[in-house]
Amino acid sequence: MTGIHHQILQLSFKSIIRLLIGKEKLRIYESTNWEKEGIRFCNPELSYPQYYSSQNFHGIENGYLNPIAAITYDLVTAFASPPNETWVRQQLIAVIESKPLLILDLGCGTASTTLMLKQAYPQATTIGLDLSTHMLVLAEHKARKAKLDINFLHGLAESTGLESNTFDLVTVSFLLHETPPNISQLILQECFRLLKPGGEAIVLDGNQKILRHTDWLIELFREPYSKVYASGSVDDWMQTAGFDSVQTEYIGWIQQVTRGVKLVNNE
Repeated sequence: MTGIHHQILQLSFKSIIRLLIGKEKLRIYESTNWEKEGIRFCNPELSYPQYYSSQNFHGIENGYLNPIAAITYDLVTAFASPPNETWVRQQLIAVIESKPLLILDLGCGTASTTLMLKQAYPQATTIGLDLSTHMLVLAEHKARKAKLDINFLHGLAESTGLESNTFDLVTVSFLLHETPPNISQLILQECFRLLKPGGEAIVLDGNQKILRHTDWLIELFREPYSKVYASGSVDDWMQTAGFDSVQTEYIGWIQQVTRGVKLVNNE
C-alpha cells in the first residue's frame, strides 16, 4: 500500500469514528496520553484476572485494557439500552428507598450511573470503582465536565479491599453480564460485605429471561459471558449472598433492575 493510500484509509477511518462517537470523544482519544493518565489511578498491587485480561469485550482487542473500549463504551451502551439509556439508568435510582450518605458504584465504567447517583444524592460521598484505568480516565473527565465531586478507584469489584459494613448503597450497572457467573456471585457477596446493616444493593443489567432466548443479540454485542449470565438468576445470586427482600423489575425492552437489602441483624 502506498503512503497516500494509507493516509486516505486513515482519514476514512477517522471520519467514521468521528461520526459514531462525535468530535469531542475523538479529540479526547487523540489528545489523551492514556498510559500516563492511567498511572494516576493505577493500583500497583492489582493483578488483572484471567477472565478479564484474556477477553475481547465488544469485539475490541484486549477489551477494556484498550483505550478504544473506553472511548466507544458510551456509544455501545446507548445502543444496547433501548428505548433510552438515561431513562433505563434512572430506573436504578427509582428503586432506591433510602437516603444514602455513602455510595459505591462497582464497575462504574465511564461513570454514567455514578454521575446520576451524585446528582440524585448531592449530599452523599460517591465513589466509582472500575478495573480499567482507561475507563477511569474518561469517568473523571465526565465528572469534571459535570462539576461533580466523585472519587474514582482502580480495583476489583469482587475484592475491593474496602472496609466492611461501610456503605449505605452499592450499585452494579451492566457489569454482571461481563463476568463469569462465579465472579458475579463473588461481586454480590462483596456488595453484602461492604453494606451497613439496612443498606441496599441495586443491580441493573440485561433481562435474563429475554437474553436466554436471543442468542443473536448476544452475538451482536460480542460479549464473552452474556450467554452464561442469561442462563442464571440475579435473584438467586443475591439471596445466596445473604440479601433479603430481593425483587426484580423488568424495565425497558431488554433490561432488569434488582434490589436487595442487608438486614440489620445480618453480619
